[in-house]
Amino acid sequence: MLQTRYPFLLVRTASWAVWALAAFSAVAWGLRGSVSPVTDALSPLAHTVAADVNLDAAARSLGAQPVAEVAAPSLASRFQLVGVLTGGPSQGAALIAVDGKPAKPVRVGAVVAEGLVLQSTQGRRANLGASLQSPAALTLELPVKK
Repeated sequence: MLQTRYPFLLVRTASWAVWALAAFSAVAWGLRGSVSPVTDALSPLAHTVAADVNLDAAARSLGAQPVAEVAAPSLASRFQLVGVLTGGPSQGAALIAVDGKPAKPVRVGAVVAEGLVLQSTQGRRANLGASLQSPAALTLELPVKK
């Protein structure tokens, strides 16, 4: 069995350790409560630093490539005339592909796309416009055979 020569020394050391732990805990809680005024004093500094950052330069330094703006496709590039069937001044039909989709048959007077109507067909050509009586807004022609 283990016997100590000075039992009061063990009690004193344990008591001192408990009181030191209690004092440390009180100081830690006291410092935690006093932190908020320091962060409020630093907040304006943090906002001014963030405002000076150049996002484009940061993106380039991380390897981002500049993005070229894509222009909206022109009206003529949206449509492709695939075939024409003529039948007179107010008759006829055309095979028209819109926005790269498969070609669909359209009769004279029918809507091709929003705001465009097939006005007439002549030979290897089709005229599109806002209505049957309005001037032609777009003339589509069949591609030349090779």
